Parts: sequence; C-alpha cells; structure tokens
Amino acid sequence: MSEADVTEAAAHSTGSTEPADEAGKASRAGAASAEERLVGADELTELGATLLAAAGAGPDAARRVARSLVEADLAGHGSHGVRRLPGYLTWVRDGVVDPTRTGEVRSRTGATAVVDGQRAFGQLAARRAAEEVAALCGEFAVGVVSVRDCNHVGRLGEYTADLADRGLVAVALSNADPTVAPHGGRERRLGTNPMSWALPRAEGRPPVVMDWATAAVAEGKLNVARTNGRSVAPGLLLDSAGAPSTRPADFYAGGALLPFGGHKGYALSVVIEITGGLLSHTGISSLPGYEGGFGTVLIGVRIDAFVPLAEFRDQTESFCAELARTPLAEGHHEVLVPGEPEARTRAHRLAHGIPLPLPTWGELTELVEQSEHPDKPEKQEEPEEPEEPEENEHPEQNGP
Repeated sequence: MSEADVTEAAAHSTGSTEPADEAGKASRAGAASAEERLVGADELTELGATLLAAAGAGPDAARRVARSLVEADLAGHGSHGVRRLPGYLTWVRDGVVDPTRTGEVRSRTGATAVVDGQRAFGQLAARRAAEEVAALCGEFAVGVVSVRDCNHVGRLGEYTADLADRGLVAVALSNADPTVAPHGGRERRLGTNPMSWALPRAEGRPPVVMDWATAAVAEGKLNVARTNGRSVAPGLLLDSAGAPSTRPADFYAGGALLPFGGHKGYALSVVIEITGGLLSHTGISSLPGYEGGFGTVLIGVRIDAFVPLAEFRDQTESFCAELARTPLAEGHHEVLVPGEPEARTRAHRLAHGIPLPLPTWGELTELVEQSEHPDKPEKQEEPEEPEEPEENEHPEQNGP
C-alpha cells in the first residue's frame, strides 16, 4: 500500500501491528514508483532546514524541526512528514508560528512544570517539555509537563519513544481543533486528540510505542488520500449532512471525522480533550475561548523507582517474543508489537530512501527556489482553457 492508502485506519495508526506504510512494493525494494521520487533522509533534512531558516528560524531550530518531520517520513507516516512544510510556512506568514522562538519553562511545582510554547514551532516546545519530563523524573521519579501556546508538534511517539529509551514509561496526549463528531452526533465537537504510550524493551531494541489519533483516521492521513485522489474505508467520516461517506473531500466541505471504536474511542477523546485542553490553558476546542493550538501534556514515570530497570526490560522483551510466537490467524503472516512496523520501515528507508509523491517533491523544490530567489517573478501561465481548481494540498491546522 502507499502512504495515501487509508483503507484500514488501524493499519495506519502509529503503533499499529501492521506495516506503517508499505509505500508500494517498488519503493520497499529500493525503487520509487512512477508517481514517487526516492529522497535520502539527509537530503530531505537539508531541504527542510533551508526552507525553515529562510522563514526566520535559527539554524539549529530549523534543523531540529526538519529532522522531526523527516523522522515521521522515515517511520512511514508521511501525514506528519515534510509534506507539512508548505503549511508550516503559511503559518509563519500568517503569524500563527513565531519562527524565532523555541519555548521555555514557565513554572515548576513539585514534579510538574508548565512550558510556554511561545507559538514557536511545536516540535521545539514539545522537545523542551520532554527534556523537562526527564529532568523531573530524575529528581522525583515522576514528571508531568503541560505545554501552552503550542503549535503542531508532529508525532507524539517521537517524544515518548525518546523518554522510554531513558528508562521511563512515557505518555503524551494533545487536543486539537474540532474536526471529530461525538458518538451519535454529526457535527464537529472534538479534535483528532492523539495519544501515545512508550515502554522500553531490551537494550538496543526500539521501544514499544503506541501512537494514534482517537479519530478513526488522522486528518493528515485523510489529506494525503485527498491529495492522491483516493477514497477511504467506510466508517471514518460523515458528510456535511451527517451521512456516511468514503470521499475525503466531503470532510473538507464541512463534514466530520468519526471517533475510532465507536463509544470507546469517543470516551477516550473526551478525556484527552479535557486533560490536554485545560491543563495546558489551551481550552476545550469547541468552547468559547479556544483560539487554536494543541494542548499538549507529557508524563514520565521512572521504572527503577518500582522495579529494577533491567528486570522490566527483560520481562517486556520476553512478552514481545511470546506475542511473536502466537499461532497465526488466517490471512496473517506474523504477529508484531506496537512500534515494530515503524522500526522496520525506518531501517528500510534509511537504506533506500524516502518515497515522496512527485507533487510534494515538486512543491518543496519550488519553495526552495523561491526562497533562494525571492525577487524572481512568478511564472506566468499561458492562456489555456480553464481547468478544474485543484484542492489545497497544505495541511490544515486541525490536529495530527
């Protein structure tokens, strides 16, 4: 399947037990399909850093944000990858993002802290929060940090995985712009409201990482499907009249996403909306006072405060091995644990390159050219028959 293929929502949630993104057989074999271009992670990071620096970010900040986006692409989640750069640059131009800020710790109370995101790139604020969680865990064995005035942070699993590698049980959650209908409703009242858990495995092994939106499909993945002209599976969204739809365009025409798992996903989303929105002072996204942003909370627990870390790692690894030995159900060829699909995809793409849709690659390289020659007049279109207007490919500011 390609990055645009969202025919099974669970298979496309970070931390699922199916491959995060096959990217087509040709791409996994090291050759891009006719609609894709393979780009190395370092080249893509340089490209992203160039664009972000031209928008006003400092060199180190630009590289860190670019690398975060590339890491999402490496993991197989292009919905959170470099395809978001055009939208990020729009946010800078519109004053949503202040590229000169990086976030700072605003206050500490016991084992808790508040990070002021300063409307910086969300990745910078979330990274500062993760570092504060680690520091609090070192002092108190537990740490809880909220981030206010926070922009889009990318994949929550990036931060929880890093904390798990430091010997912590890590949790992250975030609310977002309302795009999801409550169970039984037809209008937008909730964000996609993602959450992530991460736990360390044996030394040298990638951690167990669960990371997904509480919507049946993340908005970014829906946007990928729309850009590539693909439909989605039933049960993911409603049109503006409240009727079930498989057309991504119906969501962007006033429809709504649905929570995953019916009332269960809905209940989890409600808890995240309240916790992330209120502890971060971002607000509940469907109530007055909410002005956009992503109310983010990170939590860490130091494992060795309860059991020896080595014992925890060994037991977790043994459990993962036991899961892998489970007799297979019909139609399946192996049992994976959360985080393994992303780790495999990352290894493959580091070796062979990241498959980018040609329109995305073209848009990014054009933006680089514009940043290097800002006074160059825009290319004038030759008079032709009017074409159907293309749908906007930029990510919306409505959650992961």
